[in-house]
Amino acid sequence: MAHDVHTHVKSNIEFEYARRRAANEMRGQVTTFAIMIFLTLIAFTMVLAGFSAYLVIPFILLLAAIQVVLQLYYFMHMSHKGHETATLFLYSGALIAAITVLTFLTVVWL
Repeated sequence: MAHDVHTHVKSNIEFEYARRRAANEMRGQVTTFAIMIFLTLIAFTMVLAGFSAYLVIPFILLLAAIQVVLQLYYFMHMSHKGHETATLFLYSGALIAAITVLTFLTVVWL
């Protein structure tokens, strides 16, 4: 069985390509993390500034939705190739959840 083992030695070009790709991915993750920290600071600032709850709550929910999308794409690697099926199921579930919430809100308010 040991004779079936194949090893692949990367050339310098392959190694440099992998290193640059990893560096770009890390840069994207750090940038996304900084954006999410900034969005969180905005939310805390709005609450501490004493804005109306009718303004703060929808705005915080919007910021939370933005952070969920950023986390899915950059930290869960949904922007990479080969994740199309998982993305389809995730968006389908989000659509069904949004329709369900909208339905319940409509039933309660009418």
